[in-house]
Amino acid sequence: MVDNASADGTAAAVRAAAPNAKVIEAGANLGFPAACNLGAEAAAGDLLCFLNPDSVPQPGWRDALAAPAKTGEWDAWQALITAKEGTVVNTRGGVVHFTGIAWAGGAGEPVGSPGAAGSPGPGFVSGACLALRRERFLEAGGFPPEFFLYHEDVDLSLRLRLEGGRLGVATAARVDHAYDFVKGPAKWRYLERNRWATLIRTYPLALLAVIAPALVATELALLVVSLAGGWFSQKLRAQVDLARALPRLVRERRAIQARRAVSAREFAQALTPALNSPYLGAAGRSRLLGALLAGYWRVALFLLGSGRGGG
Repeated sequence: MVDNASADGTAAAVRAAAPNAKVIEAGANLGFPAACNLGAEAAAGDLLCFLNPDSVPQPGWRDALAAPAKTGEWDAWQALITAKEGTVVNTRGGVVHFTGIAWAGGAGEPVGSPGAAGSPGPGFVSGACLALRRERFLEAGGFPPEFFLYHEDVDLSLRLRLEGGRLGVATAARVDHAYDFVKGPAKWRYLERNRWATLIRTYPLALLAVIAPALVATELALLVVSLAGGWFSQKLRAQVDLARALPRLVRERRAIQARRAVSAREFAQALTPALNSPYLGAAGRSRLLGALLAGYWRVALFLLGSGRGGG
């Protein structure tokens, strides 16, 4: 158990309730990714599971979640994560837009619907209930500790894909998540800062080149959206954070890209041009924007596959 400098007696309570547990007191609030890394390094088992504290595993969850480790089919996988006492989907596999915006796939769908059965290759696996072998996690470098909150599961998933890894959903493993998207204005700062950090770290150069115009357009659109939505200051703070972190991110990018085992086009095929998330409002509902993005993405994939951008 890793304790991020809590002030409520958590560490003492764990020692009393589970005397054999290994308790690591971080001494400061390191954030979710860094604390997970500490726990993974100290863990004795072969299989890791990152499970949010507001998630409730359902009967049979443990065996169903461990089963993929025996087949070696996936490098990382998640449970089918539900909400509202198991009646609707929270995520059946994450979705990553080519601009780096990411969201929970299938959010709000009835659990019994055809789409809720999961996806053979999600864009990313959700950190609400994420499993992989400890050795693989450490080999990949763990979660990016500087992220503090949000998007660390996207970054890890894309790094695994970059190395030729496969992602999946263990649909027989069910976890009910007390999810609420609204977590205060600071969430937007973390989301935007970490989205850009992930783009810089994980996207092959050829892919960044072909989507550069879309990234610029997205930035301009988000400035307007953030101003209208009351989180403009958080967007600006995210940009300042990113500027300060850029030298480190470039160094990390070199190390990550040195491990790349797939072409830029292969990597890009796990991304989507569609903004079909219930959290994206009017942008997600716009047919015109959807058509423009789909056309842009077809051209981008063509360029990546033509030899001009496939490296």
